[in-house]
Amino acid sequence: MSDKFTHLNDHGDAHMVDVAEKLATGRMAVAKAVVVMEPATLQAIKASEIKKGDVLATARIAGIMAAKKCGDLIPLCHPLSLEHVSIEFAYLSDHEIEVTCQASLTAKTGVEMEALCGASVAAMTIYDMCKAIDRAMVVDQLRITHKSGGKSGVFEQD
Repeated sequence: MSDKFTHLNDHGDAHMVDVAEKLATGRMAVAKAVVVMEPATLQAIKASEIKKGDVLATARIAGIMAAKKCGDLIPLCHPLSLEHVSIEFAYLSDHEIEVTCQASLTAKTGVEMEALCGASVAAMTIYDMCKAIDRAMVVDQLRITHKSGGKSGVFEQD
C-alpha cells in the first residue's frame, strides 16, 4: 500500500489526479449491494404489486444512469465515457435482493466508483419504490467484488 494519498498535492491540498501520462487499458469493475426487506415486500416486488411500478426495471435504469453520472457526483472523480454498464438482480433469500453493477471501458483510470454508484443508486431506488410498505429496509454490503485492468491488475473479493 502506498503511503502517499494521490488526491493530495505536495501542500496537502485536494486535487484531481493527473492521468495524462498513463496508458489507456481495458478496465472493468463489479460492485454489489444487498437490500434487506420484509419477506412480504420481496413478494410484492416479485408479484408486481408495488404501486409505483416495476421496481427492478426502474432500479436498473437508475443504476445505469448513476454510473454514467459518477464524475458529476463524486468530487475529484474523473468523468468517464463508459462503454458498458449492466445492473442485475438476484434473490438471495426470501427477504434479500442482491444488486450487481458491472461497468467497463478503455481508459487511463479505473471504473470502481462508477460501479459503486450504479449499485448503490439501484439499491436506493428499490428502497424508494417500496418505502410506503417497508420503511425498515436496509441497503447493506456495498462493495467492489472485482476490478481488472490498469497497473494494479486484478482484485477479487466476495
